Amino acid sequence: MSDHYFTAEPASPDQRRSRTVRLRGDEVAVETAGGVFSPDHVDTGTEVLLRSVPEPPVEGDLLDLGCGWGPITLSLAAASPLATVWAVDVNERALDLTRRNAEAAGAARVHAVRPEDVPEDVRFAAIWSNPPIRVGKEALHAMLRLWLHRLLPGGEAHLVVAKHLGSDSLQRWLDTELGAEFGADRAATSKGFRVLRVTRAG
Repeated sequence: MSDHYFTAEPASPDQRRSRTVRLRGDEVAVETAGGVFSPDHVDTGTEVLLRSVPEPPVEGDLLDLGCGWGPITLSLAAASPLATVWAVDVNERALDLTRRNAEAAGAARVHAVRPEDVPEDVRFAAIWSNPPIRVGKEALHAMLRLWLHRLLPGGEAHLVVAKHLGSDSLQRWLDTELGAEFGADRAATSKGFRVLRVTRAG
């Protein structure tokens, strides 16, 4: 079975590649590698998300759910240097890349960790994510239910999902299955992607 981006320990060679990418208008030097999501460039969905989201809170805990090699994490850290950014992934190679890229960028308040290593009492002022849709609906729903319930009251999550991979049905699920204090709407549409916004009542 070939590696997928949600493989915990990729079997493919860990060949690091240097790239310069543009993240929210800034040129950033990064390392990537095979066995992680979109190793050769910032994928279109992430680009759409980063163009569409509002500025994150200046302080508190922020979450990049499914961080890959770290483009969303680096964007959060650059926008809110006083905040603590949690970069969560199951892929150990992705976590190592995110740690190295954050260190190279001078982002000292980034924690790149597996899901179980986020302390249970941490609550998030904002969540940005290009979630792993291809894990399957049941696993995706369980993951989103877990992490979105850790939003602080008044917090917002922004998720980017391709229309052809079920963004509209996911929006309906988010709006009906998370609980009365949550609401979901479409914040942006571009290049075949939807940016879904989930808000928790304050």
